Order: sequence, then structure tokens, then C-alpha cells
Amino acid sequence: MERRKFLATSLGASALALGAHKLAAEPPVAAGREYYELRQYHLQSGPQTKLVQNYIAEALIPGLNRLGMSPIGAFNLTIGPETPTIYVLIPGNSLEALVTSDLRLADDQEFLKAANPFWNAAATAAPYVRIESTLLIAFEGRPKLKVTPVSADHGKRIFQLRTYESPTNKDHVRKVEMFHNGEFAIFERAGFWPVFYADALIGPRLPKLTYMLSFPDLADMNSKWDAFSNDPEWKKLSGSPRYSEEAIVSNVTNLVLTPLPCSQI
Repeated sequence: MERRKFLATSLGASALALGAHKLAAEPPVAAGREYYELRQYHLQSGPQTKLVQNYIAEALIPGLNRLGMSPIGAFNLTIGPETPTIYVLIPGNSLEALVTSDLRLADDQEFLKAANPFWNAAATAAPYVRIESTLLIAFEGRPKLKVTPVSADHGKRIFQLRTYESPTNKDHVRKVEMFHNGEFAIFERAGFWPVFYADALIGPRLPKLTYMLSFPDLADMNSKWDAFSNDPEWKKLSGSPRYSEEAIVSNVTNLVLTPLPCSQI
């Protein structure tokens, strides 16, 4: 019961405020586009890692699936700062689905039983250092998440998570526009496995966009980026005055992730 009260305190205000505006009936601009929560569990090396991995595999992913949210991605940060970190990608068809998911899981007895070691860990042995989340909305031109061709069979694959920060909102809008005006096709021609392309609505270091690509391995990733950068259409697009008269991207974060065995992506 105390866990329920805590969840209601921390999330209830947001959920009720959003519910009051009936987010299930979202603005036409968002029609058909998925929302994503990109969650980071910042850990310390040691038993935390196994505890969080078990929680994600045995409690969180099955619980979210019962809420109709799938596929769920779960990844270890392999190349990038602040390791160990586990990333979880949660898709939802509405903001309400994402905002209320923790409250709804608190009513799921099967979830609570599986989550017990994680939820009831003592403060002196907390399962994580901190959790961070970013709320994203899929690009209009790529409104749905795509699972890689090898995910269903848990085939060998890595993921690249790239975030582009822009110096101004105007520049950010132009960078998103650039994807829709030719960049999608260049990625596909180079043979990338795209997972999602999304605009950040809430989170740190705005304005920014985030996208995820997948590859069989690092060698394949490097080869496909070479093909991308040498594509004549990319050179033409990136050299267009609309996108090159000033820097429309001020910072790029580039991470390589490895899927956990439980990942559905």
C-alpha cells in the first residue's frame, strides 16, 4: 500500500492533469504518431546491474506488454560515457499511456510480485544511482517504430543512438525538415536498419532530436556510414543553403548499445 501511495504522489498529479485534458483525443498533428519514453537507469558496477536486468526482464517488460505497450527495447550502453547504464525504450500510442503506465503497473499483482526485489531494495542498497527519462514523439514521416530483421530470432545486432542538439528552435525545425526532405531515403539506400526517428518534447538539453539505427556489428556500422557520407544526394542535401548557411546542429551525442537478452527490439 505504501508503494501505491508513493506512486500516486510522484505521478498522480501529472497523470490527472493530463487526463483532465483528455489526452486520448490528441491534436490532429499527432494522429498516428507514436510517443516514446527513453529511460536510462544509471548504475554502479556490481550487484545493481543484475538486479535491474532481472527487473526489466521479469517484471517491467511483461507488465508493459500486458498494458498493450510493445515492443520494448532494453539495452546496455557499450560505447559512451557513464557506464554502466541501461536504456529502456517504451513506445505508446498516446501520452496518457506513457504517463499512467507506472500507476497502472502498481495495480498489476503479477508485476508487483516479479518486481519485489527491485521495488523493495533498501536505500542503502538502492538498485540504481538515478533514473532519467526523455519524452519523444515520432517524426511525422516515420510515425512508427520498426523492429530489426533479426530481432525476433535474437540475432546478432548492435544499436546506435544518436542525438542532435540545435542552437535554436528555428535550427532544430530545419534539421527535422532535412530528414523529411531526403535524409530518410539516404539512410535506406545505404542499408541502415532504422528503429525510430523522434523529436524530444520533454527532457534535458532541448531543442534536440533522437534516432536509433541498428547493424549486425561495428564493422557494418562503419561501412554503412561511409556509404551514407559518400552518397551524392547527401552531399547535395547537406550543401543546400537552407541547411548549410549556419550550423543547425550544435552538438551530437553518439552511443553504441547492445541489446539485453530480454529486448524485444
